[in-house]
Amino acid sequence: MLTILALDASSNACSAALLRRRHEQATDEISSRISTTPREHTHRLMPMVDELLAEAEVTLTDLDALAYGHGPGSFTGLRIAAGVAQGLSYGIDRPLLGISTLAALAHAAHRRYHLRYVIPALDARMGEIYAGAYYCHDSVLTALMDEAVMPPEHLSLPTGYGDVDWVGVGSGWSLWPSMSAELQVGIGQHIDDVPPSAEDMASLAAQQFLAGEGRAPHLVQPVYLRDRVAWQRKR
Repeated sequence: MLTILALDASSNACSAALLRRRHEQATDEISSRISTTPREHTHRLMPMVDELLAEAEVTLTDLDALAYGHGPGSFTGLRIAAGVAQGLSYGIDRPLLGISTLAALAHAAHRRYHLRYVIPALDARMGEIYAGAYYCHDSVLTALMDEAVMPPEHLSLPTGYGDVDWVGVGSGWSLWPSMSAELQVGIGQHIDDVPPSAEDMASLAAQQFLAGEGRAPHLVQPVYLRDRVAWQRKR
């Protein structure tokens, strides 16, 4: 039995999820909690964790690994989730995985709507967005652009992928009027009201853990992106 606990506080939505995978089953069992309570994440995360563990009748020491949304997102929220996840990971001596909030958004779009070409974007405030681009197939994500922070008018489609059906997802798409006409032509639809969630992070964390990517908790740090000044495409 693979058991992973994931936490997220990167946006207005605070969430926790418990993934269990029985070796003889092809699908995961995921239970989750989510609460849209800005400025209350500190008080919400641990009660969610306690509820999930009690409901599944498992303890922290039954976990194989922990994961959290490492960003980009709210600086305060990222630090809250990192602090809780690192503390639990240290306490039970289990590996930790940092999961991209943008990748989690792309995974949510694929899981809910069966979308394949997804540009996740989050409102970064100060007239900017966090954005990335992913190809999604069978719950596996392939990054087609480096994640970056930028003004919404600078966002463009990945080079060489202008003829596919792109869908935008996440709060950054609320800035649609500020985006370029060229980009708007290439986006079939955009879905603004999907937040990052621990449920999708748990699924991505299971993939990474089985690939041997779990790390010591002090090595897994939040990703803010503000220190990156260029929008660099993957080559």
